[in-house]
Amino acid sequence: MDKALFNDLTQSLKEAVAIRKGDAPASRRFEVARMDVKAVREQIGLSQSEFARLMRVSVKTLQNWEQNRRHPTGPAAALLAIVSDAPEAALKSLHRAA
Repeated sequence: MDKALFNDLTQSLKEAVAIRKGDAPASRRFEVARMDVKAVREQIGLSQSEFARLMRVSVKTLQNWEQNRRHPTGPAAALLAIVSDAPEAALKSLHRAA
Protein backbone atom coordinates (compact mmCIF):
# COMPACT_ATOMS: atom_id res chain seq x y z
CA MET A 1 0.00 0.00 0.00
CA ASP A 2 1.18 3.50 -0.80
CA LYS A 3 2.60 5.16 2.34
CA ALA A 4 0.65 8.40 1.74
CA LEU A 5 -2.62 6.46 1.44
CA PHE A 6 -1.80 4.47 4.57
CA ASN A 7 -1.13 7.68 6.50
CA ASP A 8 -4.43 9.20 5.27
CA LEU A 9 -6.34 6.11 6.37
CA THR A 10 -4.63 6.08 9.75
CA GLN A 11 -5.44 9.76 10.28
CA SER A 12 -9.08 9.15 9.27
CA LEU A 13 -9.40 6.35 11.80
CA LYS A 14 -7.93 8.51 14.55
CA GLU A 15 -10.44 11.26 13.69
CA ALA A 16 -13.29 8.73 13.73
CA VAL A 17 -12.28 7.53 17.19
CA ALA A 18 -12.08 11.14 18.47
CA ILE A 19 -15.54 11.90 17.04
CA ARG A 20 -16.99 8.73 18.56
CA LYS A 21 -15.55 9.61 21.98
CA GLY A 22 -16.92 13.15 21.72
CA ASP A 23 -13.45 14.71 21.65
CA ALA A 24 -13.93 16.20 18.16
CA PRO A 25 -16.98 17.45 16.22
CA ALA A 26 -18.13 15.59 13.12
CA SER A 27 -17.41 17.45 9.91
CA ARG A 28 -20.81 16.44 8.50
CA ARG A 29 -23.97 15.28 10.14
CA PHE A 30 -27.11 14.01 8.46
CA GLU A 31 -30.55 14.07 10.02
CA VAL A 32 -33.17 11.81 8.50
CA ALA A 33 -36.70 12.98 9.15
CA ARG A 34 -39.05 10.28 10.39
CA MET A 35 -42.23 9.72 8.43
CA ASP A 36 -45.46 10.36 10.35
CA VAL A 37 -47.12 7.11 9.29
CA LYS A 38 -50.40 7.85 11.06
CA ALA A 39 -50.68 11.21 9.28
CA VAL A 40 -50.07 9.54 5.92
CA ARG A 41 -52.75 6.94 6.65
CA GLU A 42 -55.22 9.57 7.82
CA GLN A 43 -54.43 11.74 4.78
CA ILE A 44 -55.80 9.03 2.51
CA GLY A 45 -58.67 8.14 4.83
CA LEU A 46 -58.03 4.46 5.45
CA SER A 47 -58.41 2.44 8.63
CA GLN A 48 -55.37 0.71 10.10
CA SER A 49 -56.43 -2.66 8.72
CA GLU A 50 -57.11 -1.24 5.24
CA PHE A 51 -53.81 0.62 5.15
CA ALA A 52 -51.86 -2.37 6.49
CA ARG A 53 -53.39 -4.58 3.79
CA LEU A 54 -52.53 -1.98 1.13
CA MET A 55 -48.92 -1.73 2.39
CA ARG A 56 -48.76 -5.54 2.69
CA VAL A 57 -47.73 -5.45 6.34
CA SER A 58 -49.45 -6.71 9.47
CA VAL A 59 -51.69 -4.41 11.48
CA LYS A 60 -49.26 -4.85 14.39
CA THR A 61 -46.38 -3.60 12.24
CA LEU A 62 -48.43 -0.58 11.20
CA GLN A 63 -49.33 0.12 14.83
CA ASN A 64 -45.66 -0.07 15.81
CA TRP A 65 -44.84 2.48 13.10
CA GLU A 66 -47.66 4.78 14.15
CA GLN A 67 -46.66 4.63 17.82
CA ASN A 68 -42.95 5.15 17.00
CA ARG A 69 -41.89 1.85 18.53
CA ARG A 70 -40.46 0.92 15.13
CA HIS A 71 -39.78 2.87 11.95
CA PRO A 72 -40.35 1.77 8.37
CA THR A 73 -37.19 1.15 6.38
CA GLY A 74 -36.24 0.25 2.84
CA PRO A 75 -39.09 -0.36 0.41
CA ALA A 76 -41.77 0.34 3.04
CA ALA A 77 -40.31 3.79 3.76
CA ALA A 78 -40.05 4.51 0.03
CA LEU A 79 -43.65 3.43 -0.54
CA LEU A 80 -44.85 5.59 2.34
CA ALA A 81 -43.06 8.59 0.82
CA ILE A 82 -44.79 7.94 -2.50
CA VAL A 83 -48.19 7.56 -0.83
CA SER A 84 -47.58 10.81 1.06
CA ASP A 85 -46.45 12.78 -2.02
CA ALA A 86 -48.81 11.34 -4.64
CA PRO A 87 -51.66 9.56 -2.85
CA GLU A 88 -54.00 9.27 -5.84
CA ALA A 89 -51.42 7.68 -8.11
CA ALA A 90 -50.10 5.43 -5.33
CA LEU A 91 -53.56 4.20 -4.36
CA LYS A 92 -54.50 3.56 -7.98
CA SER A 93 -51.33 1.53 -8.55
CA LEU A 94 -51.56 -0.37 -5.26
CA HIS A 95 -55.21 -1.29 -5.75
CA ARG A 96 -54.42 -2.51 -9.26
CA ALA A 97 -51.56 -4.67 -7.95
CA ALA A 98 -53.64 -6.23 -5.16
